[in-house]
Amino acid sequence: MTPRPGRASPWALLGCAFLVVQWLGRRSGSTRRERLRSLPGDGVVRRPVVRTDHARIVPAPPEAVWPWLTQMGWHRAGWYTPRWVDRALFPDNRPSADHLDPRWVREIHVGDRIPDGPPGTAEFVVERAEAPHVLLLHSTTHLPTSWRTRAGCRVDWTWCFHLTPVEPRHTRVHVRVRGRAEPAWLGLACVVLLPPADLVMCTGMLRGLARRVANEGRRSC
Repeated sequence: MTPRPGRASPWALLGCAFLVVQWLGRRSGSTRRERLRSLPGDGVVRRPVVRTDHARIVPAPPEAVWPWLTQMGWHRAGWYTPRWVDRALFPDNRPSADHLDPRWVREIHVGDRIPDGPPGTAEFVVERAEAPHVLLLHSTTHLPTSWRTRAGCRVDWTWCFHLTPVEPRHTRVHVRVRGRAEPAWLGLACVVLLPPADLVMCTGMLRGLARRVANEGRRSC
């Protein structure tokens, strides 16, 4: 069907929407200065095919935000993502905790492992932990085992949480993802799919973190 004069075709609208989602998925909430600066762990993944930067101000100093990062993980405190996301994508995981849980709040060390799935599946390894400012997570396991052993697929990505004090008793939380995947078709899939997914997951996480930290501050007053 030929589009009517003066009206955009559905494919053009779809293409514009895709570009907007890709743009937002790579930078939503972050400033140009934040995106240009180097962060710890930038050299861990060499020649990344995709990178995203998201940021948000959280109403508490870094030392009050840090414990929320230490308790993250599968069947721990979760990732503070929206519940509808958890139900849709991770139905076997528990809802993210709305409070600091003494079972999971802990001192994190380099080499610690943070599960992101059932035992033997996806997990993160702590590459750097400099409380209360830097948490760098690294993973090569976020693929089905069969993809890795039979198809030779590889994924290598880092997740950096950078906390900077701003304003009176507030924290700028900057989250950067850098990733690479092989073979080429998997790398292309990451380029296409990761930014939209990160727009939902990471921005949702930052909103959830900010809300929980604010609620905890009100409870402690």
